[in-house]
Amino acid sequence: MSGGLATPIARLIWAQRYRSGGSAEPDITATWRRVARALAQAEPADRDAWAGHFLEILEDFRFLPGGRILAGAGTLHRVTLLNCFVMGTIEDSIPGIFRALEEGAVTMQQGGGVGYDFSPLRPRGMPARTAGSIASGPVSFMHVWDAMCATIQSTGARRGAMMATLRCDHPDIELFITAKQQPGVLTHFNLSVQITDDFMQAVAADAPWALHFPGAPPRNISARALWGKLLHTSFSSGEPGVLFIDRINSLNNLHYCERISATNPCGEVPLPPYGGCDLGSVNLAALILDPLTPHARLDHDALARLVPIAVRMLDNVLDITKYPLPQQQTEALAKRRIGIGITGLADALIMLGLRYGDEPSLAFAADTMREICHLAYRASVALAREKGLFPALRREAYLDAPFIRALPEDIRDAIARHGIRNSHLLSIAPTGTISLLADNVSSGAEPVFAADAERAVLDVMGTRQTIMVTDHAVRLWRETHAGLPPALVTAQELPASAHLAMQAALQAHVDHSISKTINMAPSASFADFADTFTRAYALGLKGCTVFPAQAGAVLTPL
Repeated sequence: MSGGLATPIARLIWAQRYRSGGSAEPDITATWRRVARALAQAEPADRDAWAGHFLEILEDFRFLPGGRILAGAGTLHRVTLLNCFVMGTIEDSIPGIFRALEEGAVTMQQGGGVGYDFSPLRPRGMPARTAGSIASGPVSFMHVWDAMCATIQSTGARRGAMMATLRCDHPDIELFITAKQQPGVLTHFNLSVQITDDFMQAVAADAPWALHFPGAPPRNISARALWGKLLHTSFSSGEPGVLFIDRINSLNNLHYCERISATNPCGEVPLPPYGGCDLGSVNLAALILDPLTPHARLDHDALARLVPIAVRMLDNVLDITKYPLPQQQTEALAKRRIGIGITGLADALIMLGLRYGDEPSLAFAADTMREICHLAYRASVALAREKGLFPALRREAYLDAPFIRALPEDIRDAIARHGIRNSHLLSIAPTGTISLLADNVSSGAEPVFAADAERAVLDVMGTRQTIMVTDHAVRLWRETHAGLPPALVTAQELPASAHLAMQAALQAHVDHSISKTINMAPSASFADFADTFTRAYALGLKGCTVFPAQAGAVLTPL
């Protein structure tokens, strides 16, 4: 053990990514103190007391703030504490395109991942009348962004991440779908297609589908053929994913004042132009009492104390962070979005003796996320009474949003009387690196990937090394038992239906979205794979990423 860090990989991650000031920060507790003190500076009074409350939930990895918060809060570095941003709408002109590129470069240089909707760019081959030239299309400009990201990374900035989306009716959608088929192409991008309800209905009816762009002649293709191309491409490589964009917009709490067409790089936060991700995760594995015994249970009292403090902590992030662009600050402070999520879910289930994907596990996940949701909304209403509501709130329209309508009556009444501090409060992120820091608890909403696995990492000099990691719940089990815990089930052992059922169980209580990868079993056929996307839509999910076994393992450098 080293200051609460149980494993070599946790110590490596802390030293490389989160420790600040060398010997001035001798252990992880010192890191937590730095973060707690920094976030307490947003308090108008009792800063020492609030720093103590923030430290309380950080200790023992019970609450894991986003990596940018852990690395940057309280340091002298000019970095943003928000993990990611969706960038502004790209203007369809050379000056507009390169302004957007510059904004992305500035944002990434300060530590933020970026998401873009490339749909405003005219399709390949369309005349640019004023310049007398021919457009090269959105995919060609994505290569410029990819080169920018690689260049920013080469200067020592953190590893870049980008999301690119394109509408399913854009004339270049087929080029977009296959843009990453060649190895080594657009490696810094994740790709997602914006899928509309009309398109899904056209697929079901085997109807023609119109591709169109202002000023270009429309072109009809088979909706089912386009859907098939997307599925076959994703089956071979794991990309692109899909965003059910009409559903994202219809369920948006701020449906009355914004239109969303992109997400952050991992997809858990659909955002309007210049929106940002202010994220943190409740570590459920740290809240199980008497784990791996017949008496195992969730500590509801600890959860009830933790969530309101976490809401306040993330709300404070919005006030102390540096914003790469003034538009990002304006957007964040107008709506005060935050994202409380969960991690360690699969390990918590193992500790409770529940198999991931079985009905009791779905009930536990749904009940726990509902509890977190209601705690968070009540805390945000209380915070609005103390510090003020978010400026973009229009109470009647906000209360008419589907997610808000589904909240308990007492919360809705409180919002009507007092307003609310944050427009959105919930998001489930992948939490890969911070979960490794917390003794390799299972990531986000995902099942355990493997009981033991080799993890490829890069050190500060860029040297690749391999470290063996053991799942947190498995390690605890082995302290007193032989073999593996009876409730353990790994990602590729699960049928796709179990992944989808878990995502759906959680999504009902999440106002943003969920980053969830559905790992297909090696025996899964293309028909199984294709059916997963269709069922995701039928279950009411906001998006879907399915990773086929033949696409190979993904090892993410630290």
